[in-house]
Amino acid sequence: MEQMPSKEQILQWITDNPGLSAKRDIAKAFGIKGAARIELKRILGELAETGAIAKKGRSYRDPEGLPPVSILVITGPDAQGDVFARPMEWTGEGEAPRILFVPKKGDPALAAGERILARLSPVDVGEYQYEARLIRHIGTNPLRVLGVFRAGAEGGRIVPIDKGQDKEWRVGRDMTLGAKDGELVEGEAVGRRNMGLPQARVTAVLGDPSGPKAVSLIAIHQHGIPDQFPDAVIAEADRAQPAPLEGRTDLRDLPLCTIDPADARDRDDAVYAEHDTEPGNPGGFVVWVAIADVAYYVRPGSALDREARKRGNSTYFPDRVVPMLPDVLSGDLCSLHQHVDRACIAVRMRLDAQGAKISHRFVRGMMRSVASLSYEQVQAAVDGNPDAVTAPLLEGVLRPLYAAYAATKHARALRQPLDLDLPERRIELSEAGEVTSVSFKERFDAHRLIEEFMILANVAAAEELVRLKRPLLFRVHEEPTPEKLDALREVAEASGFVLAKGQVLQTRHLNTLLAAAQGTEFDELLNITTLRSMTQAYYFPQNFGHFGLALKNYAHFTSPIRRYSDLIVHRALIAGHGWGKDGLSAQDIETLDETAKLISDSERRSMAAERDTTDRYLAAYLAERVGAEFTGRISGVQRFGLFVKLDETGADGLIPVRSIGREFFHFDQDSQTLTGADTGMTIGIGQRVTVRLAEAIPVTGGITLDLLEIEGGAMPRAAPRKGRFNPRKPGQAAAREGKLKRKLVRKRR
Repeated sequence: MEQMPSKEQILQWITDNPGLSAKRDIAKAFGIKGAARIELKRILGELAETGAIAKKGRSYRDPEGLPPVSILVITGPDAQGDVFARPMEWTGEGEAPRILFVPKKGDPALAAGERILARLSPVDVGEYQYEARLIRHIGTNPLRVLGVFRAGAEGGRIVPIDKGQDKEWRVGRDMTLGAKDGELVEGEAVGRRNMGLPQARVTAVLGDPSGPKAVSLIAIHQHGIPDQFPDAVIAEADRAQPAPLEGRTDLRDLPLCTIDPADARDRDDAVYAEHDTEPGNPGGFVVWVAIADVAYYVRPGSALDREARKRGNSTYFPDRVVPMLPDVLSGDLCSLHQHVDRACIAVRMRLDAQGAKISHRFVRGMMRSVASLSYEQVQAAVDGNPDAVTAPLLEGVLRPLYAAYAATKHARALRQPLDLDLPERRIELSEAGEVTSVSFKERFDAHRLIEEFMILANVAAAEELVRLKRPLLFRVHEEPTPEKLDALREVAEASGFVLAKGQVLQTRHLNTLLAAAQGTEFDELLNITTLRSMTQAYYFPQNFGHFGLALKNYAHFTSPIRRYSDLIVHRALIAGHGWGKDGLSAQDIETLDETAKLISDSERRSMAAERDTTDRYLAAYLAERVGAEFTGRISGVQRFGLFVKLDETGADGLIPVRSIGREFFHFDQDSQTLTGADTGMTIGIGQRVTVRLAEAIPVTGGITLDLLEIEGGAMPRAAPRKGRFNPRKPGQAAAREGKLKRKLVRKRR
């Protein structure tokens, strides 16, 4: 018998031979026989207790590795067409290993979401850690449903909360997971649907759906937003230490300050301005914008990086935030709190007297904010009502910021970015999470000041990386499509305004239209319609400009705590200036296209979740006012009804077409109108209406309205046409039924 191997030797064997990890295989490999196997069993037991290996059945394996036969989920092909997968179960630290699927002749084509049983072979090629070969095709990832559980004798049903999903799901008695009647649950489809309701099983019980604090939780689950950080990510964040001053430009003497909403959860940008004393720039300014150096803490390829990329951005709700980074970073080490040293990447910009940027310079620095201020606080100070915090900063910090901002307004007027005026709703919640009021947020010059300086810094970052010839993610906003412009033009003409044809569209043309409508009853309508005519902005490695801002070069640089795109730009600046080894990696560059698509999609996901949450809060706020009358404006027309935006809250409600008068309405897709078949009455976007609240359902966010008046007049009643079916007329209903039966008999023959 050979000498008993050490624990290190056993661990190495298990790692190198994942397919031969049973005790007998290990014993055979090391020539262990007889009573010596008892000692081997003891050693394996100790290794399992310490977590060095994991025992499953009679086999042992590296807990950081995968078993030789695993169930995988296909994640889809990359840009080169290679198909990758992830394991269904992963208990190791960090993100699961990447697996390349290697098809053989006769294997089926696999799409994202499909599950397979595969044999794995460990490889070491950097891009992926395993190769997989198909054993059996299992099927697709089961369809998921979020809804209210209704208990029954045979188990129960799930009633979906999604407004677009009206079918219920049947749940067997042994698949309820202990859910009680009325609880919010998450489920997944099981079995095949033949006849009747589709079947599902409950996979998670989420509690009372009517509870105020369940509103955002519903959106989080419904849209699949990751809201729990893996242990490896939390552990990595907990190990982070403050960045040292070494190798950084010391900016701690600059009186930089942060200006944010009063309830800001993170502070990632600080500003400072002063008059330019350099010759040749009379009346000019120097503006500093310092941004949290998140790249120092979130390194390429780390667990933190993989999780941040997966999330794409933070998602904000009235009662909570789902952050991109753990709170120890987003709320502490990366947040530019007052009076503490914080690592930053800053840009010094020189502006001329008209606010045009004439030069910029980037540094990797260390700053110390002099104050954490709110928009309201800053505006009050400049308007003559400083408090104890802003009074000492008024002359040396705040007034120079406003003076520099005043200069930028000249440059902005020349550039003519799209000037939409869309008030933002503010939902106030009580401690219990109930809606106490819905109002529109006030906008101050303090808001516009920060927005303008952030745009300047984003432009500087894009221009700097173009100059350095470094890859980056641009923020792209393409011009509207001809079809959307035609729709906007029709609404404008119907409202008495003109948007000329036959010219290359520029934002100044749209601004002329919006300015003409300002102060009229069509003001809000044309702002909303113009917004809807715009294409959605997205991230892309190639530069196609930003139409809405009227800018040639634009990238997101100013919010790396809450946007992964900005972290990529920071890394590109670090690599371009040689500031350290934590710059843009080769893997970052190789996957830029994939990253751009991923974070553009996650941004849309967050927007949809935030919008759905607002709808549910508004429905909850209005639920106790069913029967009340409201004024509003028609904001959308579809075949099935009218959408109305209420003046008081900005909530959107639906008037079903069946409840509009007593006649048939023809829908015109091009003009976005409904026209009565009998009265000839035309209903279109922008018309003023008075409505009655018929129903408000907080769980779905659905609001249903009854139309009372349109443009100040009551709905006209259509006279019954000759031969028109009237169910109230004696004998006509029976005659109609008999006619339908005779028609059905003839059809069957």
